[in-house]
Amino acid sequence: MRILGAGDIHGDLFAVKELAEKAEKNHADLIILCGDLQDDDSLDNILQPFKDKNQKVLLISGNHESLATADFLAYINKAKNLHGYSVRYEDVGIFGCGSANIGIHSISETEIFDTLKKGFDKISYLKKKIMMTHVHPTGSKMEKLSNFIKGSYGVLKAVKDFKPDILLCSHVHEAEGLEEQLENTRVINVGKHGKIIDI
Repeated sequence: MRILGAGDIHGDLFAVKELAEKAEKNHADLIILCGDLQDDDSLDNILQPFKDKNQKVLLISGNHESLATADFLAYINKAKNLHGYSVRYEDVGIFGCGSANIGIHSISETEIFDTLKKGFDKISYLKKKIMMTHVHPTGSKMEKLSNFIKGSYGVLKAVKDFKPDILLCSHVHEAEGLEEQLENTRVINVGKHGKIIDI
């Protein structure tokens, strides 16, 4: 399976068109969007380029859009919002939690962990597991690249307890493309320009 992961698009339609083309050029099977797709719940259909190319999209909200906005975007684009849910593709399970621990659409650390657990429990038996969040785990290198965007203890606890093979996140713009190993999990900040990941 080949994935194109991206996040922190913030309403940039030109960037989305480039991502859709990148996914097509690289024969990506799936697009995973890690939140902050729009700014301030604008009504522009930021996912239209993916829909036009009939690309499979999984998404979660960030701290710049509400859970309801993420649900709406998923509904009108035939995508899936994985906040508290999971999907299975052969022997790969993907689960997620949107929002973050800061901002107008913030949720608590307990809710972050519980939301991830709800999705994980449905795919825990699968051989490979991918976790998608907007916020990064506390104690990660990407946390050190910002003076004001702290990581999440809920995400870190999920990494330790659920041991996903890969965690895709965004949130810290300065950390775009950064990869690190945390416990047994490969943590990737996918960023606005997207990252191709082979599973």
